[in-house]
Amino acid sequence: MTSLSNPFITTGYHGRNYFCDREDEAQTLLDNISNGRSTTLTSIRRIGKTGLIKHVLANLPPDQTGIYIDILPTENLNEFLNVLASSVFNTIPEKSTPGKKILDFIKSLRPVITYDPLSGHPQVTFDVRPGETTRNIASVFQYLENFPQKVVVAIDEFQQILQYPEKNTDSWLRSIIQSLNNVRFIFAGSQQHLMTELFADPSRPFFQSAGFLKIGKISREQYSTFISDHFQKAGKQISAEVINEILDWTDVHTYYVQLLCNRVYAMDTQIIITETWKDEAARLLQEEEIIFFKYRDLLTKQQWFLLKSIAHEGEVYSPTSKDFISKYVLGSSATVLRSLHALLSKEMIYSDYNPEGRMFYSVYDVLFRRWMQRF
Repeated sequence: MTSLSNPFITTGYHGRNYFCDREDEAQTLLDNISNGRSTTLTSIRRIGKTGLIKHVLANLPPDQTGIYIDILPTENLNEFLNVLASSVFNTIPEKSTPGKKILDFIKSLRPVITYDPLSGHPQVTFDVRPGETTRNIASVFQYLENFPQKVVVAIDEFQQILQYPEKNTDSWLRSIIQSLNNVRFIFAGSQQHLMTELFADPSRPFFQSAGFLKIGKISREQYSTFISDHFQKAGKQISAEVINEILDWTDVHTYYVQLLCNRVYAMDTQIIITETWKDEAARLLQEEEIIFFKYRDLLTKQQWFLLKSIAHEGEVYSPTSKDFISKYVLGSSATVLRSLHALLSKEMIYSDYNPEGRMFYSVYDVLFRRWMQRF
């Protein structure tokens, strides 16, 4: 990997030097793979799930090949096929013997191959009848089954298959996957309730087909060291107290830690003090304000009031309790419950469990939360 001008990346994976911690989680995934087990990986959004997956795939043993696909943008099985075939085609070097074989194989399925105007990477699309789509997906997986190396396929946002119009997609896909011996899977998703439905419900085809791994926030100690080291390497001074302030404000939520540190690191100053990062945080909120107003327009007044209340609390454990409702004048518990379900479905908030096993609700977007706390 080449060295970066700014070590606090917000997209993609650029090597272990820019990847913070996750040693235990990465080792669990690698152990599962080496022992022939697939894994269900869950987390809330923007906590570092995709980065972890790409870190693991980049550090597989030489006799294994990793293929990453993100199916969140897909809406049906044909689009799933396009993403799968494109990822396989882009992962395996075209000039290698397996690469030539995969190119010939994909061409045999009569695709249209175009090139992304930004990345230059080939994109494979198929215009086929529904029956041919399922056969082609099965053919791609069968090709991987016969690949000369062990293959790890990571399917990000796997819960998206529940939105496909084709009936029993999970049942059909499970029947294909369970016959594979050369391929191991990482099924990743950020909609945890849907991932649980897919893999923990005894009535579903994927029940107990993979081990569970849930990732949370990186420890403050590890993140503090990571931040301090990178600032010091650039000759920039930042104290432990200031780093803790940044971690507090970003709630140690990976994406927002990276984003704020990226902005602060890029500033033309060698000494980082409290006012430095606060000025940059204020600029961030100002830049995002137009989006936050759009969020407000999408919600009813009751939903907006509840969202603001949750933002002010940070974490809410009993949203229908009399104390919480009366504190923020939210009306009846039935109204709060309806608004709560609406905010969850719109992914404006999420539910999770604290270390003691108590469920709480919190606002997904940390910047949005901080913006609402100002009013």
